[in-house]
Amino acid sequence: MALVRGTAVQDHVALAEIELCGELMIAASAAHGERLSADRIDEVLKVADEKRSRGRGDHTG
Repeated sequence: MALVRGTAVQDHVALAEIELCGELMIAASAAHGERLSADRIDEVLKVADEKRSRGRGDHTG
């Protein structure tokens, strides 16, 4: 079976998305109440870290 160009990149992205979903499920199972707050979701997904990195011009990651 031949390897299609770009498959490794797509697999990398898919694995990252699966990892983030897993982190959200763990946080949701530990949460008190019915839903995670938007702030808690941002914390789990490290949204603030990403925004800080972009603000410094650091586009690694």
